[in-house]
Amino acid sequence: MAALAAASVAAIHSSHSLGQLPPVAERSDRVGFPGASKSFFGGKISSSDLTYSHRPSPSTWNFSVRAAAVSTETVEKVKKKNEEGVVTNLFRPKEPYVGRCLLNTKIVGDDAPGETWHMVFTTEGKVPYREGQSIGIVPPGLDAKGKPQKLRLYSIASSAPGDFGDYKTVSLCVKRLVYVNDKGEEVKGVCSNFLCDLKPGDEVSITGPVGKEMLMPVDPNATIIMLGTGTGIAPFRGFLWRMFFEKHDDYKVSSLHKRSLLKSKQECWLWQFNGLAWLFLGVPTSSSLLYKEEFEKMKEKFPNNFNLDFAVSREQTNAKGEKMYIQTRMAEYAEQLWDLLKKDNTYVYMCGLKGMEKGIDDIMTSLAAKEGIDWAEYKKQLKKGEQWNVEVY
Repeated sequence: MAALAAASVAAIHSSHSLGQLPPVAERSDRVGFPGASKSFFGGKISSSDLTYSHRPSPSTWNFSVRAAAVSTETVEKVKKKNEEGVVTNLFRPKEPYVGRCLLNTKIVGDDAPGETWHMVFTTEGKVPYREGQSIGIVPPGLDAKGKPQKLRLYSIASSAPGDFGDYKTVSLCVKRLVYVNDKGEEVKGVCSNFLCDLKPGDEVSITGPVGKEMLMPVDPNATIIMLGTGTGIAPFRGFLWRMFFEKHDDYKVSSLHKRSLLKSKQECWLWQFNGLAWLFLGVPTSSSLLYKEEFEKMKEKFPNNFNLDFAVSREQTNAKGEKMYIQTRMAEYAEQLWDLLKKDNTYVYMCGLKGMEKGIDDIMTSLAAKEGIDWAEYKKQLKKGEQWNVEVY
């Protein structure tokens, strides 16, 4: 399927160069998403071709530890996220950017509960975005009231350069919504089915980009804990590509925010990640693990900088025989995670189903209580410090 898609892309969009990628990042150290030909990113790739820079062991990092007691002092807020020059709302529903589908491939097994697709759209560099932002999609047609369809927001599943590294595409990770209503009728989600059915060359109306909640921290030595369920993996794929699949010695930026970046001298645009990334991904079955090959390659090459933990609820259990949800997996590292949360350069990002919040709060509540800390109040402090970031639906 992927080889056919690649051939279709070349036929319908020959002006989009896939064979000659720009030198802003070394594309040889990228791995294609499941279902895509490794040659799709511009040349054959083998493990021996992958190039990575040395990264220091976490044992050499220096941290300052957060005080155990919740402070009530008023201090000047220092922005810790990469917000300088962020572009938002360039395109709105009445005047969207019209891109085209370059690639759309299913990335779960046939026995997975539901279909999830990875799709790439052209932007020609006119929809500049950062890792952690979202775009809106306006499906065609009218709603039940005869009005134009409303936009639906989707977390971007690619790093700022995009899957081809030329800043001219944006990627999404979308699950097809199909359910049976109270009348026993099958109902299909309007936008998700529109997206999952796209073919190379089809037009897509894009709005945005939007959002600052999930932007990455500026500190290249930070600990970044990512908690995702299902398609909530999308922003974290962008995070991790930036951290481990790209080199940013001369990071190209859009002219829309080049001036502000030069003025502020944002170091993150010349970023080599030297911190710790820890991903927890929860899915129902192993056949629905998204981007598994990419993440395992990162873990193989950067064992000191990347921790990877899957929670497969219908196939795995803990020592007590309980189903392995994301919070169940986290509980196995409870003390370690709590120690990290007490450091002022640890950032937690949560994305996925809303129900995941309660289970994670339950774990943290018990851990905080051991030290006489009220988790609800402590979480408020983390949020104010931009260290607890949530995007659930």
